[in-house]
Amino acid sequence: MRKHIAITLTGLVLAFGATTLLSGCNTVEGAGKDVSKVGHKVSEEAKEHKKGE
Repeated sequence: MRKHIAITLTGLVLAFGATTLLSGCNTVEGAGKDVSKVGHKVSEEAKEHKKGE
């Protein structure tokens, strides 16, 4: 009985860990896209202000 509980708990911990890691990858990917968009906007603004000189 204890072995069954230990196996079940181990499985739950592994599933939770995998879920956390996989959702973390999505979060990092999304943050990278957001930072990239901000970088492009800053570059566009810099080009517009440089032309106005």
